[in-house]
Amino acid sequence: MTELGFDSARLRRGDMSPVEKIWQMSWSLLFWVTCIFAFGFAMLYSASGGNLNPWAGPQLARFVFGLGVIAVVSVIDVRLIMRFSYLFYFVVLLMLIAVDVLGFVGKGAQRWIDLGFISLQPSELMKPAIVLALARYFQGVTQDEIGNPLILLIPLAMIGAPAALIVLQPDLGTAMLILMAATIMLFMAGVRIWKFAVVGACGLAAMIPAWALLHDYQKNRILTFLNPESDPLGTGYHILQSKIAFGSGGLFGKGFMGGTQAHLNFLPERQTDFIATMLAEELGMVGLLALLTLFMIFICYGYAIALRCRHQFGRLVAIGLTASFFLYFFINLGMVMGLLPVVGVPMPFVSYGGTALLTLMFSVGLLMNVYVHRDTQIGARGGFNDF
Repeated sequence: MTELGFDSARLRRGDMSPVEKIWQMSWSLLFWVTCIFAFGFAMLYSASGGNLNPWAGPQLARFVFGLGVIAVVSVIDVRLIMRFSYLFYFVVLLMLIAVDVLGFVGKGAQRWIDLGFISLQPSELMKPAIVLALARYFQGVTQDEIGNPLILLIPLAMIGAPAALIVLQPDLGTAMLILMAATIMLFMAGVRIWKFAVVGACGLAAMIPAWALLHDYQKNRILTFLNPESDPLGTGYHILQSKIAFGSGGLFGKGFMGGTQAHLNFLPERQTDFIATMLAEELGMVGLLALLTLFMIFICYGYAIALRCRHQFGRLVAIGLTASFFLYFFINLGMVMGLLPVVGVPMPFVSYGGTALLTLMFSVGLLMNVYVHRDTQIGARGGFNDF
């Protein structure tokens, strides 16, 4: 029995050269990612007034570099990735702790570490790190063991520690995204629904004291979400301008580079958080639906990779990363449409951002790695000889 010219025994052993692994990549998945990025590049070019600087050119360079990252990550033995998953998680966790000491403030929050050649945002790196760590943990846990509540203490601590550090930065949006993606992974790993109900009830009970711990601007975002017209020139300005831009685009939009709300600077953060609003204004509902279709195809590919994978580690990595991609898109779109509070979550592959884009490309590389090594056999400990 062979697959694409490769002997099935070699596929189970993962015994392929880097060139063979490159040929095993899902090129169609890479095509859809490029199509999504093309929308973002076009919008950043428009936001720059028809220039590559200051946003479109650097973003294109990062994407090209990211393609190399995808290729490199794809050919690494999946068992090696599994073996170092905990190390990667703890390194990123230490970086989150270092943000409080070495980080610098940007846009009212302390989230970045300046490495000289790049400003790194550790909270973005934690998104794939927590997925890898949880997948590694549940690779060695049986379904009977998952029924023991004590077994869940370690993964809950692994989730809670970075989420708490990210909330303190403060970055409520990223913390929510990590918590939701991790919850989906726990469910897919076999955790019973009643346990989520218990945790959810505790979360609801904690909402009242948690309100007192929120920063004033975070409270204002929630209150603005409930009634944006209460302060149209203050806290409600962003979301009201976003709704105006959305509605003014109509069915086919005002034309590429023809958006008035964006180009007259009424629309805030048009290159990052509100880039989907700019797209809707210029390309209309048709353009936004085209982007939505591309994302849905991408999400379907991610879950198909998870279903096709024969080992638990790869399945959970694919599910966790795909869920994270979906939540990125869902939260950003709901945020700019006024359906969710403004929490600062960018549109994946579309919004401008260095660490965010490279982290997304790294995550695509991990997804591609699962596809390439979908038939590789992995033991409970992730060893190379655990067959």
